[in-house]
Amino acid sequence: MAVQSRREDRERTVQSLLKPATEGELQRTLADASASRQPLEIMGAGTKRSVGRVSQAAVTLTTASLSGIKLYEPTELVMSARAGTPLARVEAELAAQGQMLAFEPVDLGPVVGAAPGAGTIGAVFITNLSGARRVAGGSARDHLLGVAGVTGNGIPFRSGGRVMKNVTGYDVARLLTGSWGTLAVLSDVTFKVLPVPEQVATILFFGLNDAIAIEALSMAMATPWEVTGAVHLQSAMARRLSHPDLRGDRQAVTAIRIENFSKSIAYRTGRLLEELKVFGKAHIFDHPRSIAFWDELRQLSVLQGSTAPLWRISTAPQAGPKVVADMARFMDCAVVYDWSGGLIWAEVQQAADGGATDIRRVISAHGGHATLIRAEPAVRSAVEVFQPLEQGLRDITAKIKAVFDPAGILNPGRMTTTL
Repeated sequence: MAVQSRREDRERTVQSLLKPATEGELQRTLADASASRQPLEIMGAGTKRSVGRVSQAAVTLTTASLSGIKLYEPTELVMSARAGTPLARVEAELAAQGQMLAFEPVDLGPVVGAAPGAGTIGAVFITNLSGARRVAGGSARDHLLGVAGVTGNGIPFRSGGRVMKNVTGYDVARLLTGSWGTLAVLSDVTFKVLPVPEQVATILFFGLNDAIAIEALSMAMATPWEVTGAVHLQSAMARRLSHPDLRGDRQAVTAIRIENFSKSIAYRTGRLLEELKVFGKAHIFDHPRSIAFWDELRQLSVLQGSTAPLWRISTAPQAGPKVVADMARFMDCAVVYDWSGGLIWAEVQQAADGGATDIRRVISAHGGHATLIRAEPAVRSAVEVFQPLEQGLRDITAKIKAVFDPAGILNPGRMTTTL
């Protein structure tokens, strides 16, 4: 069923694909579509098109032809790129200068059946998907300095600049992050970059239960030793890791990352180990093994190769184990905790609604947001994929949508049944 759905998506894209190569073409395309009220599916490379409700548009617009790095000043730690520029190209340019995207964007494509490493930089910001380093460096939204784009009725706009002090008035750039192409189509993005840490070490604990593991991660985050990654994989997920030392014991894995200059890593690791000794024996991954481990987590490899419904849940870190424990009362699930427990990737058993009813009930009791990342098209068409908004937020969102996309042509119904 999933393979057939992806084949149908590809066939539809070939039949009705718009590929504007300039901002002028993008303006005219959107203005014409707005005038005729032609719904458009908006995408970059299409790696995340099966996230969200099933597209209600027969025509697809891709930013893939809006590609290229426009400006890169390594000494100023800033880059500007066209929205359709492959993320892989951006990161290759940065790596050549010893720099990186500090928010460590995850590669969601292979999790939902797309090719690995094929996403675009515009999609990174429009979806605001951030990786493990978010606990220290902030989200994609926090690194976005400015954007250029076109509204749903073909009006071009620019927001922000090359430095934070240029961001005055309404911060449209950050408003658009997390909108999943429902408000505007980006043509350019400008963002901060940071140097790659000189050295990385990882502290590992094996066999901790969820509650104790999250306690350890939270304690580590509260120290001054600059923790930049705090994850816990239940045993079912740890067994999917590629490293034999981690999957062989069939135990849960709790990992804490420290990054800094080489001279300070040993000291910081030692001090952190002293503070965490109450959690039992710890193991240390050196720089090469740490890089491999965190790269694998960034690729979300443990979530690939399955058709089971997958949820992405944000909640308070200390509430994470309670959320999962309550979910387990209603369904079988296997979980990865990130952000010291504040982000939960939960793979659940097949159900007619993908587990939505029970998960929404649990979230309402503990607080948070739950997004259905992977499910069959029939399920995604039948349930609220993104967290339902309270009426006040729904009203505000509808007003914003009416300003940016008055004809309602951009990814209609992707995030909710009405927007």
